[in-house]
Amino acid sequence: QVQLVESGGGLVQAGGSLRLSCAASGSIGSLNAMAWYRQAPGKQRELVAAHSSGGTANYADSVKGRFTISRDNAKNTVYLQMNSLKPEDTAVYYCNLGVYWGASYVSFDYWGQGTQVTVSS
Repeated sequence: QVQLVESGGGLVQAGGSLRLSCAASGSIGSLNAMAWYRQAPGKQRELVAAHSSGGTANYADSVKGRFTISRDNAKNTVYLQMNSLKPEDTAVYYCNLGVYWGASYVSFDYWGQGTQVTVSS
């Protein structure tokens, strides 16, 4: 059974920074990519950033240049460093496990519990 445990959310003022962490455990098997999604109230869940075990990273256009995803493969942990935060970044952030199909991240139905990020103006 796969478990994803997130930490690091909170309340921050616009322009501030937060770092999210997600540790994966259990029967991960060949699901060797990890990603962060977010869901704001009344909106669909969207991919924020994804990272393969080989170092490939992808970002949503809205966070490019501000967010950085990184991994510690030995710990099966993925991080999301969020800088220059904006009020529109406010959402519940979810960790996800998946694979890369070519250059695209493909999510599987393994999700963390979610961590709230609130950016005040």
